[in-house]
Amino acid sequence: MLRQERGRRRGHHGDGGAVTAATAAPLRGPPAAPRRPSGLAMLADEEQEDDFQRFLRRVDDIANLVQGLNSTDPAVKEKTIAEAEKRLHDEEVSKEKESKTVVNRTVISTQVSDVANAEAVNADGFLAILEKDAKERAKRRKKNEQLANALKEKGNDAFRKGDYVVAIQRYTEGLEKLKDKQELYTNRAQAYLKLHEYEKAIGDCEWALKCNEKYIKAYFLMGKAQLALKHYSESRQCYEKILQIDPQKESLFKDCMSEVNLEEKKMRDEERAVKEVQSGKLAALCIEELLQKLDRPDQNILYYTGGIRLLTEAVKDCTEQTLFRANNGFSILNDNEIVRRGFHAERKNTAEVDLSVSLLSLWQAVCAGNEENQRLLLTHPDVNAQLPKLLSSGVSEIQKETLALISLYSENENGRRLLVRHQDLTKFKTQCRVMLSTGVLPLFTQLLTSAKLVNEAALARCIGIMGNLCADVVIRTQMAESKECWQACLKLVDDCFYVSMPKYQECLFAVLGLMMNLLLESNVIIQYFAVDISGRCMSLLGNKDGRIVTRAIGVLSRILAASSSAVEEVVKGGVVKKIIKFLKAGGQTTSNYGIKTLSICTRSNSQAQEDLVKSDKRFSVLLNLLDSENEMIVGNAAFCLGQCLAVPGAATSLLNSNVVMILLKHAGGDAARTSVQENAAIALGKLCVAEPRHVFQLRKLNGLAILNSSMKYVHSM
Repeated sequence: MLRQERGRRRGHHGDGGAVTAATAAPLRGPPAAPRRPSGLAMLADEEQEDDFQRFLRRVDDIANLVQGLNSTDPAVKEKTIAEAEKRLHDEEVSKEKESKTVVNRTVISTQVSDVANAEAVNADGFLAILEKDAKERAKRRKKNEQLANALKEKGNDAFRKGDYVVAIQRYTEGLEKLKDKQELYTNRAQAYLKLHEYEKAIGDCEWALKCNEKYIKAYFLMGKAQLALKHYSESRQCYEKILQIDPQKESLFKDCMSEVNLEEKKMRDEERAVKEVQSGKLAALCIEELLQKLDRPDQNILYYTGGIRLLTEAVKDCTEQTLFRANNGFSILNDNEIVRRGFHAERKNTAEVDLSVSLLSLWQAVCAGNEENQRLLLTHPDVNAQLPKLLSSGVSEIQKETLALISLYSENENGRRLLVRHQDLTKFKTQCRVMLSTGVLPLFTQLLTSAKLVNEAALARCIGIMGNLCADVVIRTQMAESKECWQACLKLVDDCFYVSMPKYQECLFAVLGLMMNLLLESNVIIQYFAVDISGRCMSLLGNKDGRIVTRAIGVLSRILAASSSAVEEVVKGGVVKKIIKFLKAGGQTTSNYGIKTLSICTRSNSQAQEDLVKSDKRFSVLLNLLDSENEMIVGNAAFCLGQCLAVPGAATSLLNSNVVMILLKHAGGDAARTSVQENAAIALGKLCVAEPRHVFQLRKLNGLAILNSSMKYVHSM
């Protein structure tokens, strides 16, 4: 319309129409010479045309703004409002500039002036209306926001009550009041997820992201919906967006990605299992057939026990595990009253014990390495409630199989998370305290002494669980005071020492960790076994597995303090030279254990002091450890150095080093552990006493005051 109007206006001259031959009046006399407009008149015409065209362009822009403000698309409307606000700002800036500009025109056409005035009036009027409209819209928005928030709360109440249909209605009503409220979209998406309307949930998340492209909750819920639709790639993309927006959400990202991976693996396993059934594979058909037979009601309990054992033998890999799950194998406790009654019986007869043991063995078979089956089993109400009772049943066979089943869950992070989430670990520990000495501990020691007769991986996990239980002081004390437990640990070390198979190495690694935890205690039993324990650790220092070497040194760092005889034995065995070798290789954990071991040995054994001076030429290793950021390492290194300065010539070998400056820094420092300052001060004092020439360096560093304050420690040695 605007372009037609412009053309129509340009085609008119004055108030007449176009001149044609039919309407022209006859001419008399020679035609008059055409009048040429003056230069000023031409300038006025050009300016009039430019101003007029500029005015028409502004009319177009204003029309577009009005159309945008009336749009139903929130994004378009918001963009238009922003543009209008920008124009208001530009107008104000333009007016300020015009007020400072002196117009210098000789002749100004009155028509041009009129057009310009009309343009200014129209623009100012529109902007005034726009400003008024903006205020009214802000007022309406505030009111609508209050209404939308009230409806959101009503929707939340309905959601909490499980009435998702009503929740969706309330969220929808809220969006009618305020279409760009992102929380309403994601809340409604959550309700759609509960109703399994995943496409609608995705749609709402997309709308929320139009409101805020960095809205993490929208990506999270969209990922859930895509996962439910088995769109694994799209789900991962949503979770990756979360990490891009906020790197601090790494934990959430890992949990979400783990869930996607598990679901995708579950789908692939089920597809493969179906193909094997369709191809007539005997093992696959056997699972279905056995489950059908177990589904027969009112059979003798021995019938079910035998069937469960056959089923356990048939489960050999992931395909059979998947078929067990796909054919509702976990529902046997729900569907079979005889099996259920025997499993739940508090005082079980022989047949019920056999049934329970068979069930526990079956669950181990179907859950080993299968995280989805682990989840289904542990979230089963009957199993979840019965596991602690089975562990404290007093029947060794049941306890053994229950412990082995629980150990499966410690194999992976998801399994451990399931245990924490679905088992009352406080109650579990309390039960363990009560029945540890009479129930679990004898069974555990039996497992350790029979390592070659049980599954190595399961045994390693079982030892790991017992090691974790040692965090409880009561349980740790009971185990540390058990002579049988220590004997079993030593036997397992011996059994694994001569076997280089990886599975046995895992058992060895686990039992060393258990021993380290038990050595947090101090008792006569530990003193009694100190020489034997330290001897086993010395033999392990040549192991090819660095993890085992580190833990062997860790055990030494704790056991040697319990027995001077043990110290003498390891020093004779060359422990100092071996530890110095490991300290040169570095590694903070190994260094921590190693320097503590040396500090114990050099504290009371002169041979250890001499060995250290010989092995660590010019104390290069100790000086390096004194620069560590770990205060434990620094404190023990300073202690070792102080002990070794009693060896003739040791202090003299340090004359050309920066040892005085290093010790002075620690002696006068502000370490959190006062032992660091004390050990450094003592070593500094002993250094100056053993070799007075170090005093000159001390004076240069103005360290005599620190040395004087440290003399009380030196005199006490």
